[in-house]
Parts: sequence; C-alpha cells; structure tokens
Amino acid sequence: MSGGLYDDYAQLARDVRETRRKLDEASAIAYSDDGLVSVTVSGRGELLTLALDPRIYRGTDSAALASTIKDTLAEAVESARRQAFEHCRPFLPSTARVDSTDVVFDPFLHQLDRQMNGDPT
Repeated sequence: MSGGLYDDYAQLARDVRETRRKLDEASAIAYSDDGLVSVTVSGRGELLTLALDPRIYRGTDSAALASTIKDTLAEAVESARRQAFEHCRPFLPSTARVDSTDVVFDPFLHQLDRQMNGDPT
C-alpha cells in the first residue's frame, strides 16, 4: 500500500477512534414536564439512569406514568442523537440531516467513498 493511501486510512482510523471516544463519553439528560422523572442516556442513546421523584407515587395512573417515562426517554435519546450527529459532522456531506443520518455508519462510509474517488479531504 502506498504511503499516501496508507496515511489517509491511518488518519481516518484515528478520527474514527476519537469520534468513538467522544460518543462513549457523551450523555444526555431529560426531565419530564412536571420534573418528577429524569432520564440519562449515553451518547449512543442507551439508558443509563431513570430517576423517579417519590412524589410520583401520589398519582394512581400507571398508564400516565409510563407515558411520561417514555416521552422523557425519547427526549433524552433525541438529544443524544443530535450530539452524536455533531461529533460525526466532519465525516458527513454538507447535505446530511440529523433526522436521516445513521451516525454509526454513514459518516465513515461517506469518508471512504470520498477517498476511493480520489478526494482525500
């Protein structure tokens, strides 16, 4: 493998590792509208903590509580998704949108396509 191409792939590998580190360190937190539920997710959207204020048990509507937890989790996951998108933005085309980008694969496939087409940037 020629030095230039090897160097390009070596740099891409370093960039991928750095982006993965940033995603591993990222987290997002969301609170329910009433402040009684809080959810923390990782940069990849995995549930890290779910906290319920003891006042939540004053109500008897379990369906409403489940809905509140689900909505709060969705808000935290969306925040984490936006963070992940921003971490991956350097690898994405300028037309990429947060709602239609798979940050696990799209950035790196795009970068590899560019390199295969002779554009090392």
